[in-house]
Amino acid sequence: MRKTYLLSFCFLFFLQIVSAQQSSVKLISVNFQQATIAQFVNDIESKSNYHFYFDPVSFDSLKVTLQVNDKPLKSILDAVFKNTNFHYAITNQQQVFLTKGRQIKTDLAPGFIVTANTQAKQILAVADYTNDKDKKVADATTENKIYEIGIKTNSIKPGTATLSGYIRDIKSGEAIGGASIYVASTKSGVSTDQFGYFTLTLSRGRHILNIRGLGMRDTRRQIILFTDGKLNIEMQEQINSLKEVKISADKVVNVRSVELGVTRLDIKNIKQIPTAFGETDVLKVVLTLPGVTSVGEATTGFNVRGGSADENLILLDGATIYNPAHFFGFFAAFNPDIVKDIELYKSSIPEKFGGRLSSVLEITNREGNKKIFTGSAGIGLLTSRFNIEGPIVKDKTSFIFGARTTYSDWLLNLLPQAYKNSSASFNDANLDISHQINDKNNIYLSSYISNDKFRLNSDTTYAYSNKSIVLKWKHNFNTKLFSLISAGFDKYQYSISSTANPVNGYSLASNISQSNFKADFTYYLSNKHTINFGLSSILYHNNAGSFEPDGSRSLVIPQVLAQEQALESALYLGDKYDVTPNLSISAGVRFNIYNYLGPQTVDSYAPNLPKEPNNVLDSIAYQSGKIINTYAAPDIRLSARYLLNDDLSIKAGYNTLHQYLHLLTNSTSISPTDVYKLSDPNIKPEYGDQASLGIFKNAKANTIEMSVEVYYKRLRNYLDYKSGAELVLNQHIEQAVISDQGKAYGAEFLLKKTAGKLNGWISYTYSRTLLKQDDPAAGQF
Repeated sequence: MRKTYLLSFCFLFFLQIVSAQQSSVKLISVNFQQATIAQFVNDIESKSNYHFYFDPVSFDSLKVTLQVNDKPLKSILDAVFKNTNFHYAITNQQQVFLTKGRQIKTDLAPGFIVTANTQAKQILAVADYTNDKDKKVADATTENKIYEIGIKTNSIKPGTATLSGYIRDIKSGEAIGGASIYVASTKSGVSTDQFGYFTLTLSRGRHILNIRGLGMRDTRRQIILFTDGKLNIEMQEQINSLKEVKISADKVVNVRSVELGVTRLDIKNIKQIPTAFGETDVLKVVLTLPGVTSVGEATTGFNVRGGSADENLILLDGATIYNPAHFFGFFAAFNPDIVKDIELYKSSIPEKFGGRLSSVLEITNREGNKKIFTGSAGIGLLTSRFNIEGPIVKDKTSFIFGARTTYSDWLLNLLPQAYKNSSASFNDANLDISHQINDKNNIYLSSYISNDKFRLNSDTTYAYSNKSIVLKWKHNFNTKLFSLISAGFDKYQYSISSTANPVNGYSLASNISQSNFKADFTYYLSNKHTINFGLSSILYHNNAGSFEPDGSRSLVIPQVLAQEQALESALYLGDKYDVTPNLSISAGVRFNIYNYLGPQTVDSYAPNLPKEPNNVLDSIAYQSGKIINTYAAPDIRLSARYLLNDDLSIKAGYNTLHQYLHLLTNSTSISPTDVYKLSDPNIKPEYGDQASLGIFKNAKANTIEMSVEVYYKRLRNYLDYKSGAELVLNQHIEQAVISDQGKAYGAEFLLKKTAGKLNGWISYTYSRTLLKQDDPAAGQF
């Protein structure tokens, strides 16, 4: 009997506990009809002690229609988010986190709490790699794990230490350039270079790193910094629907960066732009940016802030591309399946770049997947393309190969009868190889070739090609100093030929090539100072033209212009200085030395008189390698940014530039008959300086970016040709050209929306360019 009473008592006590637990769960009644997420959250918070955390932009498309009575919050959220991509997490402190695409785990990750016996397995401690060359650098892949950096001590010593490493794609192993690492507690941060490398000096102790990358999912890493050490971070690709394309890697870079007149886009953003003939064109996207205009219809040439097409330095993985067009300018010479991102500099041009007056367009190719083999192929209306990439040695060596060709004659056959005999074709190919020797050394090989050939209902055939190869060696001396040493060769050539009449068969050809060497160094002195310095040298060989018989029966008299050569060298030094959290300054100087070399025969003209045959005083012949003439001058680079508040800043900049290579053309776009000319004693280098001022504003939780920039530019020694001048095969080209003075000014407006159902940008540019011949009789501009 006593046992029966005891069992009954235990059963009643158990029911009381269950009832108490159920009564502790708050029951809520709701009735919503097409309510927004804000209305839903406000109603729940008013009826309970729960507090919600969420991103309003991610939930702008969600509408809630629900009616329930006396249900716990978990049941309500399950009903609201059923069959959607939205998730929730509830903590014991009645905090509710709403997310899209992934769910927050409220429990601790494995290895978060580490005992002495399991420390080596659960925590990836990073030793001082300068003393332990074989130590593997930690790969940080988990947000909730704490990573111990450096040599662990019983107590954290005061002072600072330097953290460095690489940020890579977790799937492909490719470096993520331009990613930002920000520490909110210290308000300090850095961005990775084009190889994904970063270095950051912090106070010793615990920190949370917030990482954002262009096209990547935002993430964070928790660290305890004991001494100097390295940590590699892997990020996941951000998968968005079309209505949620994110354009900016760091939502505040528009306001906080020191540079102005700089735009960076990755290939994912570029491919969102409508295309012609199904082919993504990176240069057509550049034309949509403020301050950039097309040189004409059906061409990829562009003008930047009043400059001409040849004043833009176009670089593909560090190689100079002289003619970036295919198929009469309808296509760019860059394979969109290989390109990683592009960056256009209009105002704040880094000190390491020089030799052009208007802009630098830097195009970077992908490294190739270091983990698995992948590839793709496509067939369009006019072109076909193929690419393959994969590891040669997994996680160390990778390659990427891409090729394109065209079959466009069917389109030309649709033209009027007068063009029935026309034909056009092009092809290009890229091969890039990257190899990681160890944690301190990486080697990169980039190669590119393109060919164009066309004929427009005549017997005259036009052809041109670009060829380039670049070898780079990246070396980390320590956590603060690294170098990038590169050597390369670039060549552009064109030819015009006709063999329909064997007696008059001819071949007109020209080419220009350059061998270059660069050594770039970056030294992270502190969180306030980032110093860049280095040197570069370019040896030009210019064959301005040759006219020769084509075929044994041709009676054409050969004519060959003398080859030109010159050496352009530079030393540069720059420093980015964060004076205060609100004021940052970037200042630098690039000193150029240009030598015009023999063998060459140079005419000397009477001073203060036009360069004409009657005014020639003497002709001097110089031996091979002899320095004929030298031009030396500094280029100034200066920019500053002041934060008025967290989403508003004002920026200013000034720079000077020299250009020693001239393009002589009688058309607005780059064409096969263009003539390149090196500066010599009779043709001076072009010179330009530019001042700019801008206001930059973010709104709507940094999802809307606005900017207004104004600029004023002066030009000197701008080459123009005289009326009736003969540019092709001219032995004395200085007699056919004249120097101009010029000025350009304008205003650029940009409105960009980076998230939500509708995204993209709108730009407007007002600009004027005025030129005047360098002649007292020429009058005003």
